[in-house]
Amino acid sequence: MKIFLLLGILNGFLAVALGAFGAHGLEGKLSEKMLATWEKAVNYQMFHTVALLATGLLMQKITAGSIVSAGWFFFAGIILFSGSLYLYSTTSIKTFAMITPIGGLAFLIGWILLGYAVTKFI
Repeated sequence: MKIFLLLGILNGFLAVALGAFGAHGLEGKLSEKMLATWEKAVNYQMFHTVALLATGLLMQKITAGSIVSAGWFFFAGIILFSGSLYLYSTTSIKTFAMITPIGGLAFLIGWILLGYAVTKFI
């Protein structure tokens, strides 16, 4: 499914851009703790960008609903996990940090579904 390849490409671009922005645009404007939080958001976004790309490529060989679901869970995880950390690190509003574990759960579900799809069809 091309959508996961396109989402992977978009998120890869955004992760690099947001990483550069954090390193150059936010340095001196945020505390070290909040810069580390920003960096964690960038790292998880990039890790799961690779997962989106892998999902898109695997879909050319594997046809299973679980692999499609895995891709959507990875994407939701990026939005919820990384997105909430970007917002928290720049606003210090703790409500945003409370959303982060939901994104982490979405990542975990995505990995379980991807693993299930791969083991089912190999």
